[in-house]
Amino acid sequence: MSRPDPLFVQSLAKGLELLEAFEHHPTTMSMNELMEMTGFDRSTTQRMAHTLVSLGYLERGAGGKGFTPGKKILQRTFDYMRSVPLLERATPLVVQLQQDTNERVELSLFNDLFIIFALRRQTKRQTFSSTLVGRQLPTVQTAGGRSIMAHLAPEQAEDIIVRSETMSRRSIPSTPKTTYDSGRIRAYVEQARQDGYAMAAEESLIGELNIAAAILDHRQQPIATIQLAGLTSDWTMESFARQYAPLIMGTARALSGKVGMA
Repeated sequence: MSRPDPLFVQSLAKGLELLEAFEHHPTTMSMNELMEMTGFDRSTTQRMAHTLVSLGYLERGAGGKGFTPGKKILQRTFDYMRSVPLLERATPLVVQLQQDTNERVELSLFNDLFIIFALRRQTKRQTFSSTLVGRQLPTVQTAGGRSIMAHLAPEQAEDIIVRSETMSRRSIPSTPKTTYDSGRIRAYVEQARQDGYAMAAEESLIGELNIAAAILDHRQQPIATIQLAGLTSDWTMESFARQYAPLIMGTARALSGKVGMA
């Protein structure tokens, strides 16, 4: 049995867990719903919620009923975004890529089993939730994630695949075409190693194709990915890759090899 971490603050972790409950329930939640989502008892939930409301990280819902994420969370998002030089360097290139292709462009950060959207330039056809910074998707089911895995050591990529299998048993696929099949994912990653870019068809959104290339740090380790999204009604996988693979790889190279994200 592992020893307890003496530096770990359990009460702080519980407060953050209360905030994270809104990831799967993006509406106003009652005290009972927060208790159900977190597994905390009423006293703990009440004290944590009261503290977070006092600090501005939670707000009361309409008519003072229930709780919703507070605007102060956006301030911490701002703090993070301006602390990552990669995002500042990438912004003009993302803008230019969107103008050159008239397709949605996104830069996502690698976060183990997930990639997290950090910069997005959308077209008018996108849905609201798909345009928001902070959205995360499983690494194994995205072109961006697979482009990153292609630059990891084989044992690191395999570890992500194995742990994602466990996660998939508790999650709902994004679309009917989303795959967690380990054999297929390994094949996609190997193809990305050979090609220098990865592709995915309708695994994140029905009717959408994605092509992506990894951004590497000064140690040649993948830290992010640049991704382009097109419609299956406009492109085949082959024509989309033929048109945009050189452009997406060139943008990734331009952002690679400088420094880490710090």
